[in-house]
Amino acid sequence: MKLEQAAKQLEALGNPTRLKLYRTLVRAGETGRPVGYLQESLGIAASTLSHHLHRLILTGLVTQERQATTLICRANYPVMNDLLGFLADECCADAACGPAVGEAAA
Repeated sequence: MKLEQAAKQLEALGNPTRLKLYRTLVRAGETGRPVGYLQESLGIAASTLSHHLHRLILTGLVTQERQATTLICRANYPVMNDLLGFLADECCADAACGPAVGEAAA
């Protein structure tokens, strides 16, 4: 994953409403949730929900599928896992570069 892509995804999740929306979709699993359910559970106007969903869709974190007259939203788990992997890939990579925290005080 490129740094710019990760930054855009993190920026989209940086809004409290979008983060709550995204977490709702992650909890829903592969079946996702209808737009009406999301609007009711979050207690926001349809136009506001549409705006926030659009931002998450643009970054690839959410997908939508029309089933007859219902619009189903889903978390895009492969993209979520890529972002989590990007954040954790270099965890503690530089840990051996300096003295351990306990050694610095000695």
